[in-house]
Amino acid sequence: MTDAHLNAANRQEFVLLFDVTNGNPNGDPDAGNLPRVDPETGLGIVTDVALKRKIRNYVDALKGQEERFKIYVQQGAILNNQHRLWYTENDKDPKKATQTDILAAKKFMCDNFFDVRAFGAVMSTEVNAGQVRGPLQLTFARSVDPILGLDVAITRVALTKPDPKQSADDETARSGTMGRKAFIPYGLYVAHGFYVPTFAKDTGFGDEDLNLIWQALLNMWDLDRSASRGLSACRGLYVFSHSSALGNAPAHKLLGLIKPERRADVAVARSFEDYQPIEIDMSKLPEGVSLARLDD
Repeated sequence: MTDAHLNAANRQEFVLLFDVTNGNPNGDPDAGNLPRVDPETGLGIVTDVALKRKIRNYVDALKGQEERFKIYVQQGAILNNQHRLWYTENDKDPKKATQTDILAAKKFMCDNFFDVRAFGAVMSTEVNAGQVRGPLQLTFARSVDPILGLDVAITRVALTKPDPKQSADDETARSGTMGRKAFIPYGLYVAHGFYVPTFAKDTGFGDEDLNLIWQALLNMWDLDRSASRGLSACRGLYVFSHSSALGNAPAHKLLGLIKPERRADVAVARSFEDYQPIEIDMSKLPEGVSLARLDD
């Protein structure tokens, strides 16, 4: 494949392939935590929020102690406390914030929080630190084939508390408890992403940040292990890079060049090897656009 100009000055689109074996890639709380699915097609869904969470966790583990790479959206964080940081450092009352103060607080947040710089944020709730439109965005991921969502019964032999009928000195559980576990046997998912450098100018997003995004997309799966996740892995990261900030071709025409297809002799896919190797017609690559596969 042609060399890509993977720098923050150029517009870029990318295709992320990942698969899940015997796990729940993204449970739906409105459906008893069953894997998300498109009811019309049966295709599996993983939200952009779930993917961004993995990116945030990876960056936090790798560089979270550094000043420019703190994470704004943390589990259990009070966001207004984050918005108040600039005002506190500069002995300002956020209730009397001027437009100049808000712009300064916004710049502070972009300078110090990686995910604000990358994804943007609405930081005007109660304590106003402005609103940021991030240069890096992801779509929902969809599975290549319909998924089979399973919900199996599990048992636990240890109890949290004794049976009310037991005597106080009886420390042995009389019986276990039943539970449920949702998963899919296998699913290959495709997500699309977009990097717009004109938005990056407003947030200060640069080459180091962009390289960190690629690193996270490749490696974040290994920091997201749990009993419910199963075996998840990146199976492809294809990046289209334009020779200009505004781009040289429509994004949908480029993203459509990456089409995973199941092998003709496979009725139901249960591994990545059940899909054909992806072949790209490079003659359809527009002038001024290069392509790189980063997971090689």
